[in-house]
Amino acid sequence: MGDLKATPLRKHHEAMGALMAPFGGWLMPIQYAGIIAEHKWCREKAALFDICHMGEFLFRGDIETEGLEKVFTFSVKGIPVGRSRYGFLLNESGGVIDDLIVFRLAEDEVMIVINGATIDNDFAVIRSRLKETAQLTDISAQTAKLDLQGPLSREILVGLFGPEIGTIPFFKFIKTGLLGVEAIVSRTGYTGELGYEIFLPAQKAAELWELLLQDPRVAPAGLGSRDLLRLEVGYSLYGSDLDPQTTPLAAGLSAFVNLEKEFVGKEALLKEQQTGAARVKVAFRVTSRRAPRHHYEIFHEGEPVGTVTSGAFSPMLSCGIGLGYVKPQAAALGSRLLIRHERVEMEAYVVELPFYTGGSLRA
Repeated sequence: MGDLKATPLRKHHEAMGALMAPFGGWLMPIQYAGIIAEHKWCREKAALFDICHMGEFLFRGDIETEGLEKVFTFSVKGIPVGRSRYGFLLNESGGVIDDLIVFRLAEDEVMIVINGATIDNDFAVIRSRLKETAQLTDISAQTAKLDLQGPLSREILVGLFGPEIGTIPFFKFIKTGLLGVEAIVSRTGYTGELGYEIFLPAQKAAELWELLLQDPRVAPAGLGSRDLLRLEVGYSLYGSDLDPQTTPLAAGLSAFVNLEKEFVGKEALLKEQQTGAARVKVAFRVTSRRAPRHHYEIFHEGEPVGTVTSGAFSPMLSCGIGLGYVKPQAAALGSRLLIRHERVEMEAYVVELPFYTGGSLRA
């Protein structure tokens, strides 16, 4: 594991007995008390996640004249200051190089938050699409990111840092002082629960981690429970449900693509819109408690039609759930599927997303 990157909190995770494992080139905590226990804590109280492996780029300059407006599938100049927007960085074929969120810090300044495994490639691609005069800086190493997620997260942060945090609407953020430094507190997350993402200087990560864990309503959670939480609400995971061979249209994420503006990959998406995708993403529920797994085969009417990209047992629904890509004829709501791997077989049917609708996300 010597070649793996580590977050500023590695020693804290190891001291707390976390199970550590590789994830996207990083050594990350997978679980502490257990995936199901941490999942339950997040759904009912407040779970604290170390997300310092994520990447952050800072852009300064005129968004349109320096070329940033044409880089992503959404309009950056259309984001009001203080708000953020989710979307994609695409290749010429319309495939997803990465999914990301852009934060509009000022009229001429944005922060781009990307996946940890794609930092170097994303920076090279974005840089290549900007004018030479544009200022793009990789601030990932000096930026920490902690996520506090769960129905009690607002109450906890307001108690520690004041009432301003309690006024942040969904997908908005504030710049504020925390622990004597400037920080960004954003009401966003990846769990389907009320929650906040906190960006601050890396040297302050341990202090904030320790402060939050002093509250008995807060428990640390690893990437195992985070993956289960996101799957229950139907969020896609880059590297599993999204990749450079998969378009946002095939992934059912056209809501985050503005075909009225110019961006790399637009022509390919317009063509796919006309011809239809060869495979499309489906959500399915298993008729038992069995858990489908990544790469299991999907059959429909006796024929192989696709593969599972994400799957797990859902504690909230008490059954197996999953995402996968299938031929369009197998994608209709209610379609009966058979999930198969070696001697394992499980019946399933296509459903709408999200699987779980009882979260506190917009509370």
